[in-house]
Amino acid sequence: MKNQTVRMISLNGIIAALYLALTIVVAPFSSGAIQFRISESLNHLIIFDKRLKWGITAGVILYNLLYSNILDVLFGGLQTFIALSLTAYFGKYFPKIWQKMVLNIVFFSVSMCLIAWMLFITLKLPFWGTYFTTALSEAIIMTLSAPVMYYIGNIVKMKLN
Repeated sequence: MKNQTVRMISLNGIIAALYLALTIVVAPFSSGAIQFRISESLNHLIIFDKRLKWGITAGVILYNLLYSNILDVLFGGLQTFIALSLTAYFGKYFPKIWQKMVLNIVFFSVSMCLIAWMLFITLKLPFWGTYFTTALSEAIIMTLSAPVMYYIGNIVKMKLN
């Protein structure tokens, strides 16, 4: 039991570090009204193990803490935590992995309203235009990465929730 806890904490730490590194790699395109974060592909890990939401959320918070502002830390962390939690909860009603991935993409894309709201507050960007671009960029990156994450999940033989 103790080894499992240490393993899960370590795995979440690795995921947080990987999220941070992948976001930094595409830094010019990872913030603002259009966000193409390769690291958002890691959001699909929630489908394989709901305990991984802590590492994903920590990665978002760390990046925003280092490269943005406190509102981005709060809104970005909350948006990620909410979308991951919704996928973890409602995913149990969908038997196929691809269905869970579609659900995850929908939750993340819709919840980008929080990021659009934060950008409206901080940068005075128009809410609806910003919501459209952030939701679209989130949907694109998560849709393109879904087959890759599905493949990785099969190779690594990750268990399903």
